[in-house]
Amino acid sequence: MHSVTSTAGFRRGSAFAIGLLAALALPAAAQIAAPNARGVSMGHLHYLVADVAAERDFWERLGGIAGTVVEGERVQMPGFVVLLSEGMPEPGPTLVEHVAFRVRSLAAIEARGFEIELVEAYPGIASISTPAGNRIELFEEGTATNVGFEPEHSDPVAERHNRPLVGVLDSHHLHFYLPEDQVEAARDWYVAHFGAVPGMRWRYLAADLPGMNLNFSAPTGPQSPTGDRSLDHIGFEIAGLEDFCLELETAGVVLDQPYRRISAALAVATLTDPWGTTIELSEGIAR
Repeated sequence: MHSVTSTAGFRRGSAFAIGLLAALALPAAAQIAAPNARGVSMGHLHYLVADVAAERDFWERLGGIAGTVVEGERVQMPGFVVLLSEGMPEPGPTLVEHVAFRVRSLAAIEARGFEIELVEAYPGIASISTPAGNRIELFEEGTATNVGFEPEHSDPVAERHNRPLVGVLDSHHLHFYLPEDQVEAARDWYVAHFGAVPGMRWRYLAADLPGMNLNFSAPTGPQSPTGDRSLDHIGFEIAGLEDFCLELETAGVVLDQPYRRISAALAVATLTDPWGTTIELSEGIAR
């Protein structure tokens, strides 16, 4: 495994484990979604950033619950954890271009000091940027009309996208940009291996996991794999991780780092999807 450039000088595998160990200290109100039938739910996003404190303040101001960890910060957002580690990531867009939230009010977000960039052609849709330049998409409740999800088969968890927003903020989707001829294959890969519910979100092929909808479409420009970029990897929480890893390997999925127990309460493994998105699997972050 190659090294991450960082003032702490830790390797990526160590950074993953340290960040996840810290996430075990989340308050009881932490909102990691209950797993689907395959034991999978959204777990975390791990960012490498030059200014960890500024990034922590951004996510906390957006509505998260922040806490200090050994090698950075963690912020609990609705549906997943944001992990922040100090590093100097490679510049440029990645395959996972943005994460999106449903919000009660764009005006309320702006009032918290965020610079809102509206999408004029689509009322109720806007973007804000983290201090490191990562785009966050926002959908205003009652104004944005493309938040709904049409599953290919009935699923009560996936139906949350078609119900009114509960609270002032909730996770909505991760958007993957892939070669056009690979979009359907990528969606089907996440369905096959993680039990995601296939369907459509607006004009995008999508697959729903508890805590996050995954959207897939073609990019307008070149994209790079996630590793060592600002969004270094995405994470899924897995109930029964050891058996799940065996199932993945039986299905031909190669693990970059095999199942290993970090502590009595936490186990992890890592892999890269066929298009270059690094995925960390964890069991224990929800506790």
